[in-house]
Amino acid sequence: MPAAACTETECIDLYASSKSGTVQQIPFACRLVGFLSEWKRRADWSGGVKQHSKSAISGLDIALWDIKGKKLGVPIWQLLGGKVREKVKVYGWIGGDTPQAVVEGATLRKEQGFTAVKMNGTGSLDWIDSPSKLSDAVERVRDVRALGLDVGIDFHGRVHKGMAKQLAKLLEPLQPLFIEEPLLPTQPEEIADLSRMVSTPIALGERLYGRNDFRPYLERRAIDIAQPDVSHCGGISELHKLASLTETYDVALAPHSPIGPIALAACIQVDLTALNFVIQEMSWQIHYNKGADLFTYVVDPSIFGVKDGYIQAPEGPGLGIEINEDLVRKASASYIIEGKPWRNDVWHGPDHALREW
Repeated sequence: MPAAACTETECIDLYASSKSGTVQQIPFACRLVGFLSEWKRRADWSGGVKQHSKSAISGLDIALWDIKGKKLGVPIWQLLGGKVREKVKVYGWIGGDTPQAVVEGATLRKEQGFTAVKMNGTGSLDWIDSPSKLSDAVERVRDVRALGLDVGIDFHGRVHKGMAKQLAKLLEPLQPLFIEEPLLPTQPEEIADLSRMVSTPIALGERLYGRNDFRPYLERRAIDIAQPDVSHCGGISELHKLASLTETYDVALAPHSPIGPIALAACIQVDLTALNFVIQEMSWQIHYNKGADLFTYVVDPSIFGVKDGYIQAPEGPGLGIEINEDLVRKASASYIIEGKPWRNDVWHGPDHALREW
């Protein structure tokens, strides 16, 4: 069928037959990727679509890149201009939402081949809280650093300015790999102020949904590491553009990805092409995983094998992974009947006032 006659449904159906057929329909898929990129910017009167729509567009964008790569028989990184590295540095999570047993978790990660980990800096905190809670956070980081691992510290937006300034200063001598979301993303000016107070790299971006959202942080020189999420920012197309934009400001790229194998594979395809990429989040055995893990639905988990802190560049076409679709369908059918939607915890202080999670 000529490309001009290919409908959107027929294009999406290519995914099911991506290992056979011709490439005549690829031009339409190319145009559809471009259309999605423009539509997500213009489709809403406010200048961009809302968060849930961007997440849906992200999924379509990733699928279309996978279709093109599989039909052409090349990895997506080849379509993005070629790779600039042979492997991707990764980190694993330790400690959970309220950081506990971090030494045990870090020891396991080291045995698994990681050289870097990430952990939450604190549990629940008041706007201004006891200094002893900060001392505990510093001791946990010191213990993990003593194992020879680099450590990213996630403040998770739960630490308010008065406490964040203190904690960042206390952690600075331990040389964290970065401090993530030192404040909520509604505070670009305050984050810029904090960034000027310490030498530790400041990272954020999981709650920003495209280049325009990153702009105030870049113009204020507030961040050192951008952490867009490929599942929410607009897919591979937007993540690739963000890599170039942030490089212009001498800001590193470390995509946020605490979710599944498709998102991780999509990130890796961009990571391999971005000069300013530094490290990739990996959700293997993360505390959020219940009932399934990163490798559960992947036919060949060795693609994500970690050695000396790195994952080798995938050479397979498209995303470079194969999903066990039968298992996905079974899990989906079970979830429809028995599953409950994920909700983040809601935290309260001893006075029952709400606190940031």
